[in-house]
Amino acid sequence: MTDVAVSLRAVSKRFTLRHEGQSTLRDFVLRGFRNPRTREAFWAVRDVDLEIPRGVPYGIIGANGSGKSTLLKLIAGILRPTTGTVRTRGRVAALLELGAGFHPDLSGRENIHLNGSLLGMDRRSIARQLESIVAFAELERFVDMPLRHFSSGMTVRLGFAIAIHAQPDILIADEVLSVGDESFQRRCIDWVHQYVADGHSLILVSHSLSLIEAVCRQAIWMRGGRVAASGDAAAVIDRYHRSSLPQGEGGDSAGPRRWGTGEAVITSVRPIDDEGETIEHAVTGESLRIRIGYLASRRVESPQFGLALHASDGTHLAGPNSDLCNAPIAEIDGVGSVDVVFPRLPLLAGLYRLTVAIYDRHATVAYDHHDRAYELRVENGAIREIYGSVWLGAMWEHRPARRRVQSHPMRTAPSSGS
Repeated sequence: MTDVAVSLRAVSKRFTLRHEGQSTLRDFVLRGFRNPRTREAFWAVRDVDLEIPRGVPYGIIGANGSGKSTLLKLIAGILRPTTGTVRTRGRVAALLELGAGFHPDLSGRENIHLNGSLLGMDRRSIARQLESIVAFAELERFVDMPLRHFSSGMTVRLGFAIAIHAQPDILIADEVLSVGDESFQRRCIDWVHQYVADGHSLILVSHSLSLIEAVCRQAIWMRGGRVAASGDAAAVIDRYHRSSLPQGEGGDSAGPRRWGTGEAVITSVRPIDDEGETIEHAVTGESLRIRIGYLASRRVESPQFGLALHASDGTHLAGPNSDLCNAPIAEIDGVGSVDVVFPRLPLLAGLYRLTVAIYDRHATVAYDHHDRAYELRVENGAIREIYGSVWLGAMWEHRPARRRVQSHPMRTAPSSGS
C-alpha cells in the first residue's frame, strides 16, 4: 500500500428495494390494515477490483445508473461494502453532492467554518486560509450573503475551494470541474496538476469525457455496477465510445462518436445566458450563446472551431465555423473557451443535436470532433410558428384587387330530362 492510495478487493454493494403491494380495500381490512411489502435485492456495485496509485489523477466514467456514485461513496467511507474490502491511505475529502456540508441559512463565511471543520480543519487553520478560500471561489462580494441566495455555480466553487484548502491526501470530485466557468476551470486544472505532482491522489467523475481525458491518466468504465474496462484513460474512453450501449443506459444504440488527435480537446459544451449561467432551453427568436470549453496541451496556431445543428431525424440544418463566420482565432494554449452567438435563434421548438469540433487551419485534421454528442432543447416563446424546424421570420403582404370582380354563378350539369 505504500504506492497505492485506494485499494478495492472484490467489492460489492447491495441495496434492498421495498415495493408496496397492490390490493383491494376488502383485502386491506381483512389483513388488519397491513400492507404487504415485497423486497428485491439490487446490486449497485458488483465484484469491483481496483487500485489507484498515489499521484495519479484517476477518472470514473459510465452512464447514469452504472454505479459510479455508489463506488465513490464506498471509497469515501460514506457507505460500507456488502462484501469485499476498501482501503484508503491518507485523509479523504469528498465533493459528491451540491451543498453537502452546507447550511442554507448561514452566510458563505459561516459555511466555510462549518464545512472546514467537517473536513478536519481546526479554527486557526480556517481563519488563516479564509481569505484564500474566498478568493479562489471568487466570492469576495458575496461571502456574507446567506447560502440560499448562491447560484449552483457559486456553491460548487465554494465547496471545491474549501476542500482543496483542507489539503486532503485523496480528493474525490463528482462533476465539479465541469460546472464552473472558464476562469474557475482553468484554476481548478492548474491546481489539480500541482496537487498530483505533489504526490496526492484525485478521483474525478464527470460526464465530460474530454475533461476526463485531459485531466486523468488512468480511468475505469462502470457499466451495470461492474467494471467494463480500466487502464489508460484515453483507451478506456475510446472503448466507451465504440461500445453499443443499450437504450436508456447511454443514449441511442450507436451512441455519440468522437475522434481526433487530442492536441486540443473540448472539455464542455453548454448553452448559457448573458450572465454565463447554464440555461435549460433556448427560445426561438431570442439570442443564444453556446460556450465551448477547451484544453490545448500545446500552442495550436489558427485552429478552426465548428458547430453543426441537426434535427431530431438527423437532418443537418447548419454548420457554422469560426473561419467561415469571419472570426479567425490566432492561437489557443491551455484552458479557454469560445462562444458561438446566435443573435436571433432560427430554430423552432424541438430537441436538436449539436456537433462540436476543433480542426486545424485547413479544416483537414481533427484535433477533437464530437459528433452529435450534445442536446439542445428549444421552446417557441412568443413565436407562434409550429411547423418545420426553422423559423424564417417570414412576413405576409396582401394586395387587394383594385376593382371588384363580378362573380359568376356556378354552372350545374343539365338534368337528364333536358
